[in-house]
Amino acid sequence: MTQLNELKGTFTLDPSHSEIGFVTRHAMVTKVRGSFSDFSGTATVYGANPSTSSLEVTIQAASISTRNEDRDNHVRSGDFLDVETYPTITFKATDFAVADETVTVTGDLTIHGVTKSIAIPFEFTGEAKDPFGNTRVGFEGSATVNRSDFGLTWNAALETGGFLVADKVVLEFEVSAIKA
Repeated sequence: MTQLNELKGTFTLDPSHSEIGFVTRHAMVTKVRGSFSDFSGTATVYGANPSTSSLEVTIQAASISTRNEDRDNHVRSGDFLDVETYPTITFKATDFAVADETVTVTGDLTIHGVTKSIAIPFEFTGEAKDPFGNTRVGFEGSATVNRSDFGLTWNAALETGGFLVADKVVLEFEVSAIKA
């Protein structure tokens, strides 16, 4: 099996075999999950010298799905993502730190026109040749952000205390990328 420090090359995200999603609390009692269906990204990887690697991802904000059309339309509105004004969510790596089979990617995440640095630890899940001759690599990772840090502050107070939508959002990544 390929080790993370042996990876080298340019890889393109495969949206049909990857997921960029999120989880947040709703009404203080349950979790709501969502994902984005339209995204692209490229990474140039130098496993033996990770500081020379690069990664850029662009997500079309309007492609959000929480499996509820009314909620999706509300999240696309000016109360949240305001996709008319801010059509994309972007991430551009600024640093890579490798420890065993985990690479922590630090970078600039831009949502709703606000850019914040976040660190995302990714577990390398392997490399394989698919039936079509493509070399694929897999990574899984997650990071927690506060949506208010990105200007996403809409909320509604609950009669029983607390708020309708939690500030804490867990970003989740299941990545399959194809080597160029």
